[in-house]
Amino acid sequence: MSLTGLTARQIRYYEDYQLIFPKRSETNRRLYSLNDIDRLLEIMDMMDDGMTLKGIKKFYENQNEKSINHVESKQLTDQDVRRILRDELDIRSRF
Repeated sequence: MSLTGLTARQIRYYEDYQLIFPKRSETNRRLYSLNDIDRLLEIMDMMDDGMTLKGIKKFYENQNEKSINHVESKQLTDQDVRRILRDELDIRSRF
C-alpha cells in the first residue's frame, strides 16, 4: 500500500492479528479508511520503537477498555442527572 510503505501481506497479517478492521465492499474487497491508515502508521512506529505485535495488540485493547469505561461512566452520570431532575420535579410539583 503506497500510503504506508507496507506490503499487502503485512497489512493482511495485521488484520489477521486483529490490529486493524477494514470494512468490506459488496464484492468483499477491503476498504481502508483514513483511520485504518493512521493505525497502520502507528503500528509501524511502535514496531520501530521495539514493541512486539503482542504488545501493540495489548496497547490497543487497553485503549479500547479505557474508552468503554469512559462511555459507561458518562452514561452513569447522565442517569444520575435524570434521576436528580426527576426527583426535583417531583418535589416542586407537590407545592
